[in-house]
Amino acid sequence: MTTPDITLYRLQACPYCERVVRKLKQYELDYESRFVEPMHSDRNAVARLTGKRSVPAIRDENTGVTMSESGNIVEYLDNTYGDGATGGA
Repeated sequence: MTTPDITLYRLQACPYCERVVRKLKQYELDYESRFVEPMHSDRNAVARLTGKRSVPAIRDENTGVTMSESGNIVEYLDNTYGDGATGGA
């Protein structure tokens, strides 16, 4: 079994994280969830990845993109894997 190309850094019961999860599922994208420390100051893995400690954050090995902020991630997923990627219907 191969490792998914997308890694999602998230918190349990985080509505912004769940927004990204819904979008990943909508496009049937395989992803790996990495749950991070609830204390903002303890999120060193996310800080090393994005330069910030905020979640959600993703790393997409397909494109080399790393980003945080749910709105930005959803827009990226739409443009990369959704209708925007094929020019629309």
